[in-house]
Amino acid sequence: WDETHFGKMGSYYINRTFFFDVHPPLGKMLIGLAGYLSGYDGTFPFQKPGDRYEEHNYLGMRGFCAFLGSCLVPFAYLTVLELSKSLPAALLTAFILIFDTGCITLSQYILLDPILMFFLMGAVLSMVKCNSCSDRPFSVSWWFWLTLTGVNLAGAIGVKFVGLFVVLLVGLNTVYDLWDLLGNLSLSLVMFGKHFLARVLCLIVLPLALYTAMFAVHFTILNKSGPGDGFFSSAFQSQLIGNNLHNVSIPE
Repeated sequence: WDETHFGKMGSYYINRTFFFDVHPPLGKMLIGLAGYLSGYDGTFPFQKPGDRYEEHNYLGMRGFCAFLGSCLVPFAYLTVLELSKSLPAALLTAFILIFDTGCITLSQYILLDPILMFFLMGAVLSMVKCNSCSDRPFSVSWWFWLTLTGVNLAGAIGVKFVGLFVVLLVGLNTVYDLWDLLGNLSLSLVMFGKHFLARVLCLIVLPLALYTAMFAVHFTILNKSGPGDGFFSSAFQSQLIGNNLHNVSIPE
């Protein structure tokens, strides 16, 4: 059922047809992009679950989701290896995910779940890697992992709002880290201020900017009238090509 739902939204992006959905746009935009790049023309109706795709090229969209789902295995391996420094523990974690039926099932269809999990686990891995660089703050690797954490946070929230839970996790880790630095008497207040500003920039400003940019792209692409028109104001509808109110002069 969900593949029918999100595959249709991928088609909307390819056809530039405006629609409304409860989830933020990133996941559906990526599905649409994967379909577009793999030769899918956005003409499959996605009317009901189980309809055959026939000659429609759906493999790019499924393959994209499967690829992101397969990335969970190395992400889990690297995260556990970094936390435990134990190769057997990391290998066990990877094998558990490789043979997990739920993970395999979620990753083989056109769904938001593998995209969401990719960004969730990417954020956790980036956070753990950044923590491991705490002995060399403001180095290239430290900045890289801190910035990548912010990018993954934006990605997680941009796919589904449940991504806020990983924001909470990273937030608690950051508060603990800053509290630890504040208690370090050998660290000057100026240096602490630099640490604080770096985290504000990478973990708050950057994710918010990227999240806003997703909606800017979303509204730029979807410029034709579609099933989501009625959820928005008349002034907004007047900007959609094909809408009855298109380019009509509307008093404030």
